[in-house]
Amino acid sequence: MKKTLFDKVWDAHVVETIPNGPEILYIDKHLIHEVTSPQAFSELESRGIGLFRPQQIVATADHNTPTKDQHLPIKDEMSRKQIEELTVNCNKHNITFYGLGHQYNGIVHVISPELGITQPGMTIVCGDSHTSTHGAFGAIAFGIGTSQVAQVFASQCLLLEKPKSLRVNVNGTLQKGVTPKDVILYIIAKLGTNSGTGYFCEYAGNVFEEMSMEGRMTVCNMSIEMGARGGLIAPDDTTYAYVEGREFAPKGDAFEKKKAYWNSLRTDEGAEFDQEYFITAEEIGPMITYGTNPGMGIRITDAIPQSVDASSDKALAYMGFTGKDTLIGQPINYVFIGSCTNSRIEDFRAVADYIKGKTKANNITALIVPGSQQVVKQIEAEGLVDIFTQAGFEIREPGCSACLAMNEDKIPAGEYCVSTSNRNFEGRQGPGARTILASPLTAAAIAIEGKIIDYTQNLN
Repeated sequence: MKKTLFDKVWDAHVVETIPNGPEILYIDKHLIHEVTSPQAFSELESRGIGLFRPQQIVATADHNTPTKDQHLPIKDEMSRKQIEELTVNCNKHNITFYGLGHQYNGIVHVISPELGITQPGMTIVCGDSHTSTHGAFGAIAFGIGTSQVAQVFASQCLLLEKPKSLRVNVNGTLQKGVTPKDVILYIIAKLGTNSGTGYFCEYAGNVFEEMSMEGRMTVCNMSIEMGARGGLIAPDDTTYAYVEGREFAPKGDAFEKKKAYWNSLRTDEGAEFDQEYFITAEEIGPMITYGTNPGMGIRITDAIPQSVDASSDKALAYMGFTGKDTLIGQPINYVFIGSCTNSRIEDFRAVADYIKGKTKANNITALIVPGSQQVVKQIEAEGLVDIFTQAGFEIREPGCSACLAMNEDKIPAGEYCVSTSNRNFEGRQGPGARTILASPLTAAAIAIEGKIIDYTQNLN
């Protein structure tokens, strides 16, 4: 029987199948952070259950962490309490923990790939919806709830119904200025935020094959925004080159043996999917959102669609926009470049390349928030810090930051923020804040101009 990439990885991890029911799936790697783990630890303690395989758990502090003065005691009581609790739990159960100040600290979905913890063919879970990021390596990676976190703690397994399969094919040549973030925003806008519901999505076609690993991670990260359980891309030479040599990746002969297995994971020719879509790369342009879900997106030069229902009316009213209007010329006061979607070195190189020798507009507050301490070292080593500083951008320390306003980094009510994050829900970046999703390149251009522009004319 012809199998998809998803089938191959899933079937290799099935411990037991319940007749006419769910399957027990073994989990290779469990990632945790300070927000969704405390209740799970408490549940196990109350039931007198220990952790089954703590060596397969990696913890970091990221969601609630401040992005300024991380060497000082945390001022916010909730944040301080959660991180203290995670520290205690990790020490108690011998879990690897990269807390604030550790050289490997950072956003969970940034540090795991860059350390070589994430590898093809794995099953990976975390109490965070954007765990789908790791699917870029040909892994089955998905977010879980607190009760499921406790299940993995106790058994290293989950009881699950196998999702249906979906493939999105994008072939052709991307236009000037179109980045991986634009590709996934276009897919979501075209197919809808419910198009992936009940599915695990494989991305295929030359556009994804030609992407860097950073770009693939951006795409898979936002699979959740089309309703999918997760997204994945077949491993190839680009994947292997990225993984090889990283801190916790296999070494020498072990790596070659792993690579031989990873090569077998690609979808078989003739394998069938439950749903399949085909998109031409040439139709994708630099994208921007105008509403309160990631599916409300347009090419930056297009007009906002007319409202068609009460939900659209509500979204446009919240954003202060009108159908048929273009966003070109719209003043913007805040730009946020960071999050688990776009806070890797490639993202900051793209920003630095555009803003070099320029200065941000006077009305702009521009935040640069690296995804990890490793990325901090990279931007310093490559001289990007000077470029950001000279352009008037503020560089913060690693963390989720203004992606979700769970920390001190919030956008004021009523203000527009062009953000490289993944969600633009009402109040996502702070009560009353208005979020416009875009690529790092788009965000950089808007920061320089202080308004939304068609920057493609300025590109070489």
